[in-house]
Amino acid sequence: MVQYFSTRGGADNQNFTDVLLQGLAPDGGLFIPKEWPALTPADLEQLKGKSYADVAYHVTSPFIGDCIAPDAFRQILSDIYTNQFEHAEVAPLVEIAPNKYVMELFHGPTLAFKDYALQLLGRLFDHVLEQRGERVTIVGATSGDTGSAAIEACRHCKNIDIFILHPEGRTSEVQRRQMTTIDAPNVFNIALDGTFDDCQNMVKAMFNDKDFRDDVTLSAVNSINWARIMAQIVYYVTASLSLSGASKKVSFAVPTGNFGNIYAAYSARQMGLPVHQLIIGSNRNDILTRFFETGTMSTGGVEPSLSPSMDIQISSNFERYLCGLLDHDTERLSSLMNEFKDKGSFTLSDAEMTKARTEFSAYRCNDEKTMQMMKNCYQDTGYILDPHTAVGMSAGLSAYAQAGADQSVPLISLACAHPAKFPDAVEKAIGVRPSLPEHLADLYERKEFVTPLENDLSIVQKFVREHRQQL
Repeated sequence: MVQYFSTRGGADNQNFTDVLLQGLAPDGGLFIPKEWPALTPADLEQLKGKSYADVAYHVTSPFIGDCIAPDAFRQILSDIYTNQFEHAEVAPLVEIAPNKYVMELFHGPTLAFKDYALQLLGRLFDHVLEQRGERVTIVGATSGDTGSAAIEACRHCKNIDIFILHPEGRTSEVQRRQMTTIDAPNVFNIALDGTFDDCQNMVKAMFNDKDFRDDVTLSAVNSINWARIMAQIVYYVTASLSLSGASKKVSFAVPTGNFGNIYAAYSARQMGLPVHQLIIGSNRNDILTRFFETGTMSTGGVEPSLSPSMDIQISSNFERYLCGLLDHDTERLSSLMNEFKDKGSFTLSDAEMTKARTEFSAYRCNDEKTMQMMKNCYQDTGYILDPHTAVGMSAGLSAYAQAGADQSVPLISLACAHPAKFPDAVEKAIGVRPSLPEHLADLYERKEFVTPLENDLSIVQKFVREHRQQL
């Protein structure tokens, strides 16, 4: 059974239930596996043609071990990936040009890739808490999509109160309304006066306040929760199986701000999935691209963009990758994270960056380039991209345009959101306004439930304490 440890060295030999319920490690680090379960070529061959739920069971069950009964876990996966996703393939591939594919990750209830992990996370929480006779308070930060997916996953959970912080005025209207129109006694939306990084820092501060954390039984649904990463590994495996299985490598282009989605792809490669390139797409808030160019991780101001879910300057999940890059030197990792917190930057050695650049490449795509990518794709193929997908696809095509790039390797760009979630940007780019699916057709008429709060830790903590339910 896989055991977990904190990237900062303060927690070791944790099992899956431990890391699920804690979310963030007590020392402020993130949980990662001590060893990667193997996906052998024989495993991949046997998984060809299997359902998404069956692949999910094979990929994720080693991370869970005996913490959840196998039959119960199989049933949870079957229920989710059979009933909560509209496409029979769950995460289908669409070929838009020779050897160029889009993986559609918007067929879940909130039209974003976050559904693939959060639908599972909500069910796992409720299952474990029901068995233990416990209740938790979930606090999460969102730049747009995580919040609605988390609320949708937890709104019917009997043992969870969920508080989601979003940056006021910095999400699309569809993103906001998907969160704020949910009328449920255990769901609370907070519009924070600040940026996404402010929301994320607020969540971390609450976790680092041990008295508050223990008092409200705090847990997390952000991608700081390992179960999120675990669930996202699955669609990289199904995509590879659709095209090549164990015999041929593929490349993935991933629009990313918080590094969680691309880290799941990295995790799949660590397990044995044949991956050629992992390509990062950044928007104008390009902290990750700057890092891979310079070797220095340095924050700047967050600038609003056409791809708001990526308007981030602190990529929380990068800490997981960094721990592996440093050969699990948790003491050095802690020192770098403290330096980053105090000074806003840290720098790696040339040798470390040489290794990092063999594992990832990164490209930036400003708003003008994003619009052009959306327009070109629509004119050339008739396929409509949301702005985040356009950022990722632009990065992938830039990587394949480099001298010596192997054009025979399939390129899979992740379509992380339905274009109807960003209708203004899409209409501006291609002159077509995408419609919401039928189950969200009346979204603009629904009543909203949201509480604006100042960017003040004590105020937010007071709100959580006063509104959570107790056993």
